[in-house]
Amino acid sequence: MAGLDIGKHCQVDSCNLKDFLPFVCDFCSGVYCLEHRSRDTHSCSKEPVKRESQTAVGSSSYPCSFEDCKGKELLPVLCPQCEKQFCLAHRHQDDHKCENLEVQKPRMSATKELVQKIVESKDGSKSKGRKGAKNAATAAKVALMKLKLHAAGDKGLPQTERAYFQVYLPKEAKDCSQSMFFSSKWSVGKVVDYAASLASLKNNNNILTAKKLRLCHPQTGEALRMDDTLLSLLAHPETPLHNGGNMILEYLDNESPGLEDVSDYITST
Repeated sequence: MAGLDIGKHCQVDSCNLKDFLPFVCDFCSGVYCLEHRSRDTHSCSKEPVKRESQTAVGSSSYPCSFEDCKGKELLPVLCPQCEKQFCLAHRHQDDHKCENLEVQKPRMSATKELVQKIVESKDGSKSKGRKGAKNAATAAKVALMKLKLHAAGDKGLPQTERAYFQVYLPKEAKDCSQSMFFSSKWSVGKVVDYAASLASLKNNNNILTAKKLRLCHPQTGEALRMDDTLLSLLAHPETPLHNGGNMILEYLDNESPGLEDVSDYITST
């Protein structure tokens, strides 16, 4: 044990103290005692290496095309109408002032024929249809009181804006239906996204080739236009939606005009 040499001498000339637990400088790699371990006390000759900012380096992202918006998304969010990239906050046509918003696509003749057949098979005549609409409105008023007690939705919405519905979910969903409320100022597209979130449904509406989650009329089965607002549908002169009434969510092919048989979802309206 006599020849055991432990510790090192401080490299500051005026010190040269032997320290059993010496410190090594991260910059000049010199050995120093406790008193001279900092860069200032041993007059370190090496400058700290400036590290490049990592903020500009990272995974690829998709910037929003909306004016003055600096939002980015990790996955592409494309508008199916103008085919531009947007952030989640501006993904709806009315939110990014879509250049194709005012372009009204002509309704396909097949859509009109299907809707007409559904209406005729359910109602039988125009007078019978008016009676059915009146009954639906009366039933909705009764159901509205129950819906307000347990419907899920954004609690921050003013009471005057809220529209309540029993939302019948896609056949593959775990639950048959859920009570929800939305802002009457929202577009159908925004209602679909919010309802899918509440019901934990898969929503691939931003993928062009995927089946689309669509909102359908509870009497006619017609797929509602994504850019129509709830307010306009509640005031529709012929086949309105009713506050306290029903609506149907289902996955449809891109060219599908709607549901052929709403009785698969709603046994009684």
